[in-house]
Amino acid sequence: MTICEQSLSKPSDLPVYMKLAAVTMVWGGTFVAGRYLADSLSPLLAASLRFLLASVALLLLVRALRTPLVRPNARQWLQLSLLGFFGIFFYNLCFFYGLHYINASRASLIVALNPAVIGLASWLLFKERLNRAKVVGIAICMAGASMVIVSRDPQVLAGGADTWLGDLLIFGCVLGWGVYSMCSRELNQALGPVQTVTYSILLGTAMLWMTCIVRGEVSVAAIAHLGAPQWLSLLYLGVLGSALAYIGYYDGIRKIGPTRSGVFIALNPLTAVILGALLLDEPLTLAMCLGGGLILTGIFLCNKPLARAGKKGI
Repeated sequence: MTICEQSLSKPSDLPVYMKLAAVTMVWGGTFVAGRYLADSLSPLLAASLRFLLASVALLLLVRALRTPLVRPNARQWLQLSLLGFFGIFFYNLCFFYGLHYINASRASLIVALNPAVIGLASWLLFKERLNRAKVVGIAICMAGASMVIVSRDPQVLAGGADTWLGDLLIFGCVLGWGVYSMCSRELNQALGPVQTVTYSILLGTAMLWMTCIVRGEVSVAAIAHLGAPQWLSLLYLGVLGSALAYIGYYDGIRKIGPTRSGVFIALNPLTAVILGALLLDEPLTLAMCLGGGLILTGIFLCNKPLARAGKKGI
């Protein structure tokens, strides 16, 4: 079978796109939930609780699916530890500490750099082809996300004395997520997304709790004083925003690659705006709508050219 015939017989990527859109919509609410918890728990304890819940949810999912965890080899354990460190431990320390210094809107503006970082890393490390349409699509996504965020919160660019520290920490999230996205390829193919996510989250959770214990930040009193809204935020972050969303994202990477999957992250701020309009009666401005249109256009450009290239037998 020729390359052209293989591409014509390849099933549609539409289900993958829908799954990635749903994943990034869930992630759109994590900044709000994280900011809400930032005033109730220390950053390290909040991150530890989040991923403890995620670990429990994943183990229950594996049991429900009746797919026992495989035993990774030594090389795979090293790779999984790398994912656990950067994608869980490092990312969440930067996430929760960063939200102590800047608001959720400013943090999401910085995280909008994710598609560009992932695309550049794919090109540098894996020689992934970045044609003009992909580069333009990523740039348009970033511009659209920025327009949505700034339109929603015009004061997003105004900062205080410690804003630079919050910016630096949230940019650490971008770097950590880039490593988590890029270093999963081999594991995703060998173990599958469920196993890869489960092991990486279990390892990252162990790192968080060990650090939390060593630093003396485990506070039973603080946990006991959490109200229903805080527990709902933790459940949202742990079960939806971590366990299920991470599996969906890794499945997308396995099927269409990190660059095409990463560009969907630009939907995060758009989701937050739409939910705010539907649930909180927040205004939906023309600039927000135009920004949303740019995001969707950028995602289309970043994904469409590969399908055309395949049909031409490239």
